[in-house]
Amino acid sequence: MKYTMADRLKARCRQLGLNARQVAELADINRTFVYDIMRGRSENPNLEKLDHVAEVVKVDRNWLLHGMGDVEGESPIIEDPSEAFVSIPSVEVTASMGGGNITADEVENGKPYHFQRSWILHDLKASPSDLRIMHVEGDSMMPTLHSGDVVLVDLARRAPTPPGIFILYDGMGLVAKRLEHVPNNDPPKVRVISDNTFYSPYERTADEINIIGRVRWFAREL
Repeated sequence: MKYTMADRLKARCRQLGLNARQVAELADINRTFVYDIMRGRSENPNLEKLDHVAEVVKVDRNWLLHGMGDVEGESPIIEDPSEAFVSIPSVEVTASMGGGNITADEVENGKPYHFQRSWILHDLKASPSDLRIMHVEGDSMMPTLHSGDVVLVDLARRAPTPPGIFILYDGMGLVAKRLEHVPNNDPPKVRVISDNTFYSPYERTADEINIIGRVRWFAREL
């Protein structure tokens, strides 16, 4: 696919959370200049003004013009379609939603799953190297998670603030539970909650559990 200057500027602005008005104000130029580029009406813009735009969106001017040059951070446009997706390894362990599964010390990678790189980086704001795919089983997190669901776990997010669903080691094995921090406790405490009300919540000190990572996404086979 051939990208235009308009495509590149719009993609970069979306990535940075900027609109045309904000870019123009930060670059100290008139809005029409930015709007014309974004609408494809200006293929040969004033280079001095374009330099100001490039500085605001943190890219080289030549990247805007031709797609070549430095971009601060991740490029919002993947020129090579093979780079549009990133491989996330699945681990051959099952997180129980009941009493916990015994897990082996050595965990081998299973079949990888593929996700859009832009979704991982810009929506989840996660590093692909910190993500793992796991399966869950049991009924304690019903109706949120069903037995057999696939979950995407962010190993870099281990703090139960804000509350969320986590994979943790409870002393017996890996379990999927909802965790929330219990304030005003020394040592710090965590409340462990099952979405299925048949199972009672309980509290543990932070040292009594090992949080593996936060669940960021799940999928279910119909």
